[in-house]
Amino acid sequence: MGLITTCIGAYPKPESVKLPDWFTIPDGPDSADPTKQWVQAMDDLGPKAAEIINKGIGEAIADQIDCGIDVPTDGEIVRENYIHYHCRHLNGFDFAHLTNKQVRGGNYSANLPSIVGPVSLKKAYIVSDWKNAQGFTDRPVKITLPGPMTVADTNADNFYNDPKKLGSDLADALNKEVLALADAGCIHIQIDEPVFARQPQNALDFGFENLEKAFHGCPDHVIRTVHMCCGYPDRLDHPDYPKADQQAYHQIADSVEYSSIDAVSFEDAHRHNDLHLLERFEKTSVIFGAVAIARSRVETVEEIRDRLKQALQHIDAHRLIAAPDCGLGLLGREIAMAKLRNLSEAAGSV
Repeated sequence: MGLITTCIGAYPKPESVKLPDWFTIPDGPDSADPTKQWVQAMDDLGPKAAEIINKGIGEAIADQIDCGIDVPTDGEIVRENYIHYHCRHLNGFDFAHLTNKQVRGGNYSANLPSIVGPVSLKKAYIVSDWKNAQGFTDRPVKITLPGPMTVADTNADNFYNDPKKLGSDLADALNKEVLALADAGCIHIQIDEPVFARQPQNALDFGFENLEKAFHGCPDHVIRTVHMCCGYPDRLDHPDYPKADQQAYHQIADSVEYSSIDAVSFEDAHRHNDLHLLERFEKTSVIFGAVAIARSRVETVEEIRDRLKQALQHIDAHRLIAAPDCGLGLLGREIAMAKLRNLSEAAGSV
């Protein structure tokens, strides 16, 4: 049968969807510029904006399925980035008055939306996004949401001055969307928490508690997934960009295993892990990053297969899922599809 395959979240926007995102602007993924430009770009699409965006989502899903992906995503086609799109649907965020902030442990600074009041859900949105995407395929579409610690790190807190309390309120708002997705029939819900890898002690101190709150009440048939990559570069083929400490995965592994998380997504392609890490998980599935998302070189089927075989020496086959390291937006459509095809072929032949 081979291994199941999935994507993580972002997919290159089709040319017809003239929306900015943080993969395609000159300053790279860590820039806030798309946040300032996104509203105007939506207006520029005019009255057919929803039709244009939905067509683009269909194209992204079709590409993934053509490449053999078992659990596709909506490609986050409508989003300027996976964090701030979500924040637009929350009370307490000011997108007009940005605050400069050091982010991801000081690896970069950006002008970010400001948190100026209590955070709560303004208007539910994600069920509509999922239903639109699910309408294009019979395969189960995974939907992605940013986690509390990652939202807090990628915005400027000018109100709470208490990261645990801020995270708790973000988790409460997130939980409403998670439960609505479950009620609507979505069975793959992924919360993205790359900041867990950047700040493992904060993850242990309060991050997992708030993550559990975000998933609270989620029915057992829903697969609760958490993605924990180590960071995007500012451009493609920039090999020495600062990433999270690889040992962070080992620091948080036990907390993942003891939590209600069903599947955890780790990157491995950009830089290999000590695969004994996989032995820390006896019940949790691992979504294993087997192709790099920041290198244009396309990994061969043979090398992907060999790495998956190595991983299978440390984890049961039914709990290993093959995927890219992270979102595919930096690669462009042609390279992304080439990598996904090889990934699927390798996973199917293990």
